[in-house]
Amino acid sequence: MSVVKLPLVAVAATLALGACASQGDVDELRKDVNQVKSDIARLQSEVTAAKTESARAAQQAAAAAQEARNAAAAANAAAERADRMFQKGLRK
Repeated sequence: MSVVKLPLVAVAATLALGACASQGDVDELRKDVNQVKSDIARLQSEVTAAKTESARAAQQAAAAAQEARNAAAAANAAAERADRMFQKGLRK
């Protein structure tokens, strides 16, 4: 935000020192400043929404990873049971 203010201040100072700042110039500068403020507010809103969506996606990814670990554990347990049953059948 300070990056935007510095050029605007420089323009305003140049116009004031040059004694060529008309009311139209001042109005145009105010319009530009208001547009920049509006753009900043919109971008902040978009950033907030993106952060929220990112957090939601991270939670979903963590849940999916946990489900995958659970499925792998269940598959391993089933394979171990099947192997034990097979080994038991060989002993008979």
